[in-house]
Amino acid sequence: MDFGDVIRAMKADPSRRFARRGWNGKHMHIYLTPGKTLDARDWNDPEDLTEDEMECGIVKILPHIDMLAADGSRVIGWLASQTDMLADDWMEV
Repeated sequence: MDFGDVIRAMKADPSRRFARRGWNGKHMHIYLTPGKTLDARDWNDPEDLTEDEMECGIVKILPHIDMLAADGSRVIGWLASQTDMLADDWMEV
């Protein structure tokens, strides 16, 4: 499976998880986090809000790919390397 297949599969069903065969972390995988809106009052740093977000009272979070790393931490907004994007060893986990 190539990275294009992975993206299409995650978009069709965000509950699916994928990894590369060569990744050495036991439970490492990537997944699609769907977009959502938050109440601006729930945002971590109010000084980070744009004028529009303060006026509307919402923060719009776009869909993005996250990763569960080998140490159990979450990589929010994971970016694929060129090697990851060109690999054909992707598998569903």
